Amino acid sequence: MRARVDGTVQGVGFRPYVFRLAEQLGLDGFVANDERGVLLEVEGDPAAVEAFVARLPREAPALASVERVSAEAVAPVAATAGFAIVDSARGGVPAAQVSPDTATCDACLAELRDPADRRHRYPFINCTDCGPRFTIVRGVPYDRPLTTMAAFAMCDACRAEYDDPRDRRFHAQPNACPACGPGVRLLDAGGTAVALGPEDGDAVRAAAAALRAGAILAVKGIGGYHLACRADDEQAVAALRARKHREDRPFALMAADLAAAHALVELGPEEAALVTSRERPIVVVRARPDAAVAPSVAPRCADLGVMLPYAPLHHLLLADTGGALVLTSGNAADEPIAYRDADALARLRSIADLLLVHDRPIHVRADDSVVRAVAGRPPVRLRRSRGAVPASLPLPVPAERDILACGAELKSTFCVAKGGRAWVGHHIGDLREAETLAAFEDGIAHFERLFAVAPAVVAHDRHPDYLSTAYALAREEVARVAVQHHHAHLAACLAEHGETGPAVGAIFDGSGLGTDGTVWGGEVLAGGLDGFERAGHLHPVRLPGGDQAVRQPWRMACAWLVAAGEGGEAAPPPMPAALAGAVDGARWRAVASLARGGVAGPVTTSAGRLFDAVAALCGLRAAVTYEGQAAAELEAVCDPHERGAYPLPVRDGAILDARETIVAVARDAADGVPAGVVSARFHRALADATARACVEVAARRGIDLVVLSGGVFQNVHLLAGASTRLDAAGLRVLVPEHLPPNDGGISYGQAAVAACTGAGALR
Repeated sequence: MRARVDGTVQGVGFRPYVFRLAEQLGLDGFVANDERGVLLEVEGDPAAVEAFVARLPREAPALASVERVSAEAVAPVAATAGFAIVDSARGGVPAAQVSPDTATCDACLAELRDPADRRHRYPFINCTDCGPRFTIVRGVPYDRPLTTMAAFAMCDACRAEYDDPRDRRFHAQPNACPACGPGVRLLDAGGTAVALGPEDGDAVRAAAAALRAGAILAVKGIGGYHLACRADDEQAVAALRARKHREDRPFALMAADLAAAHALVELGPEEAALVTSRERPIVVVRARPDAAVAPSVAPRCADLGVMLPYAPLHHLLLADTGGALVLTSGNAADEPIAYRDADALARLRSIADLLLVHDRPIHVRADDSVVRAVAGRPPVRLRRSRGAVPASLPLPVPAERDILACGAELKSTFCVAKGGRAWVGHHIGDLREAETLAAFEDGIAHFERLFAVAPAVVAHDRHPDYLSTAYALAREEVARVAVQHHHAHLAACLAEHGETGPAVGAIFDGSGLGTDGTVWGGEVLAGGLDGFERAGHLHPVRLPGGDQAVRQPWRMACAWLVAAGEGGEAAPPPMPAALAGAVDGARWRAVASLARGGVAGPVTTSAGRLFDAVAALCGLRAAVTYEGQAAAELEAVCDPHERGAYPLPVRDGAILDARETIVAVARDAADGVPAGVVSARFHRALADATARACVEVAARRGIDLVVLSGGVFQNVHLLAGASTRLDAAGLRVLVPEHLPPNDGGISYGQAAVAACTGAGALR
């Protein structure tokens, strides 16, 4: 019998598993990797062969993902008795899956901590069940010569493990030990190696001692550099924030283990499962009031982002430091994270006091993934990157021609697709810096090589000023498909669930160019992969000053008050007391004039800007330093015990008219109602109105499926409230699970639309 196994079956211990299974059943034959996956043949007693085929997918290794086993009977051959693992076949078109990077397994951790083991305290310990994959692979099949470990020749002991099918390090491509593998060095900010004496111990111990003393440390990890300091040291955290030019955005924390994480945040069973998963994402959880965390770690936030160590170097550093660490991306401001050593030294020397580096090259940078639990719902993925990429997603309508989808401008990702499979790239960031754009282009080129995708179709956002659109339009000899931003959000959620539509989609975000040339962002759509109609939207208001209104939420407060008729037709609305100290009266009057019309006040239906207006009226945030800050802080103060709701009528079928809402918010804020109560009443009003609008459109069009997506649905209060009401109305509700609801999922939605367009009618 000959079989081909498709899925993630390379670099996960699948071949030694096949070897052991065949040996156990007394079968002869072979197994090999090739460009498509795993190819094998077995020969022997028919009952044993039948048992082999039945058990093969069922008992596969934990890191393997068997998508399909295609078996066929072949004539027996006079082969040498026994079963063999043979060299990988080469020369075909690559189609094999590449495994994501995976957290250190328990067996390797036991060796790491065992003074009698030859890998005691070795920062790069790994086996076929754990370790780097995606970030070190250069090509497929996944073999050592095609990884960044190619330059490290194994010693005799490591080679014996690598060649033994019964050993858990059989063909573990990053396999190494202190005698033959990568090593760690501690450098000062100028790049000079720090001399270590007997009292310092090794480089990791010396780095930990510096952290305990208040230093800021750059640490080279699996997917790039992090910046670290003690989480409980306010002076160190404040210095890191100042040097990194990161004014308010929360820092991520790394705790040594689950017990240490429990001391920082209120971990329920769902959060604990997420934080201990093999992906090891950052999990956003409510902070404990007594957590030993400096105030500057997450100013004005009720939550903390916590992760556990996922590399042996992290385990050693946390154990030696003896407390939780800030572990934030190794960059300044909005730059991409540093991952090459020379680049890291040049960019981080003004931030870090010391650098803990190693000599295993990183081929692909990858930020940490970020998730958030939602009560009664699947977790919301805020960022999909290290630990999740490059796992593929299916396309419900297979692509007849290879596709590249270029995504949007913020939270950028790209997607390549062929046949029924799509690969969404790692988180790139905001395409506003030259280095970020270069990372975007490099990532696309790598995925096209890795998965043998030669795009004949390039999909992109309709916005002409996005750099991702400019890149798409510069690709030559391809067909181009422009996909409306919110349609891509709808399509991404449908496609990841294997659906094609029709569905009603409540797509709420900051902004996207609408088909009418205005700025959309609070949309009720009806449609599927093959197209959509705008069935409703948030009541439109002006965006006074354009992008300035994004950075200054008080402008949106003014615009909504003008739209609500406050102040009359000519006079500006009275300035709320909460803004009196933050906004000059003359500027308020000028913005009110813009909000009544003019070229500097484009029309918008943005739900994100509505959140900004409410946050400003509550006195929470007149100006922001990062995208989504005002909305996040409004959500953070939400009083969970408040059951009231503001009026938010749904007019003309599906127009969510928040003018009355804004008047009520302004009145309560002026009367001294706490911001937490105002926030709760606003959240309940919007959740209820969203559900009513979707129910109305669904009934009118005979649809029973609703999608909730867009960056605003990262808000768990809104997501839980709207979905609960829609459930009660008897509608099926889909939310993004494998991809973020924000613009990180846009590229996949574009690919799904392009595949459907290229394939003709839905099948």
